[in-house]
Amino acid sequence: MAVIAVFNQKGGVGKTTTCLNVTAALSIAQKHPIALDMDPQGHLTLASGIRNVRSDISMAAFFKHKAPLASLLRDTTRGWQAVPAVLELAKIDALFGSDPQAATLLKRGLNEDMSLTGAPIMIDCCPMLGVLTLNALLAADRVLIPVSADFLSLQGVHRLDSALNVLETKLNRKIERRILVTRFDSRRKLSFEIYDKLKARFGEIVCTARISETVGLATSPMHGQDIFQYAPKSPGAVDYQALTRELWDSGFFS
Repeated sequence: MAVIAVFNQKGGVGKTTTCLNVTAALSIAQKHPIALDMDPQGHLTLASGIRNVRSDISMAAFFKHKAPLASLLRDTTRGWQAVPAVLELAKIDALFGSDPQAATLLKRGLNEDMSLTGAPIMIDCCPMLGVLTLNALLAADRVLIPVSADFLSLQGVHRLDSALNVLETKLNRKIERRILVTRFDSRRKLSFEIYDKLKARFGEIVCTARISETVGLATSPMHGQDIFQYAPKSPGAVDYQALTRELWDSGFFS
């Protein structure tokens, strides 16, 4: 199974919401996913219902003390496993920023930990291109890029695509990616215009599924729940189910 990095340098585009709910949809489909929280803010950790995380049993322990990833897995109430984040992750850039080998730590860790082999792995990336995000991108087989249906996000995705192209050249390999339109409001003409512009520029890598802007998606993380647990019949649940099915059928997780 594939390692999927969910990344966008712009905040507020639904990055964590997407990582959470795709992981949940995979779990419902009995694919036994694993989620890695690589964001020091720890929003995916909180949204997964994981509380009171100590540094020594978090993602920080992997980077600072070389703890095996499998030893850091926490069970969630919804059936998947996660490696939680703590604020101490913010120190990783300062600790490893001068080490050219630091960006490959996660890839090596995943390759060495055979107990993780076979599970689809979702990575919630830090919203900046530092050591943590480079680790996620180098470890990932594919990248899922959430883009909210607004003008500034449209401009940002062009810059992000260019950055990934530069990274491809340095890595000498293709970084397969898909673009997901989030916060889509069918009542607004702008939402359709943004989607059409993305399709015109990026073609088939833009997901057909679009994520509606709904109250349930905004409030479910506050309760430590995914959308399928919080509002299983809501448009948000329908949209993330459709997205996950589309990605699965296209081989994105294989």
